[in-house]
Amino acid sequence: MMSEFYRNIVIATDGSENSLKAISYGIEIAKLSGATVHALYVIDITSFSSIPMDAGWEAMYDTLRKEGEKAISMVQERGKVSGVEVREVLLEGHPSNEIINFAENNNVDLIVMGTLGKTGLDRFLMGSVAEKVVRGSKVPVLVVRSEKES
Repeated sequence: MMSEFYRNIVIATDGSENSLKAISYGIEIAKLSGATVHALYVIDITSFSSIPMDAGWEAMYDTLRKEGEKAISMVQERGKVSGVEVREVLLEGHPSNEIINFAENNNVDLIVMGTLGKTGLDRFLMGSVAEKVVRGSKVPVLVVRSEKES
């Protein structure tokens, strides 16, 4: 049974093992509803914007880009196995802002993402991308906790 409720789903991934459960949820929802998945990875260029643009900067950027390509291709592979159409999206910028902007500008019905469940000082200093997306998005967000979290 196809649903008109979900036509476009963003699966935001960072390529980590912790994002695998969120990918599975997103692919399953897309399979059940007949939705297209947009596998989204954001190269966080804000984290190294203070580094002078030289060979070191380019090497770091290339590494992050390759990680992103690997992360979204993992979603693509899972989509193929499940018969779900997956479009790969690689963006640059601040992750939470880019996820929100992409979803709001591309008729996305649902954002699916994982969380590391950071607490304490880590969360205070860095903030949580998932938390920022939940707070800032006009699009519904499904945050899937990894199996490693308690």
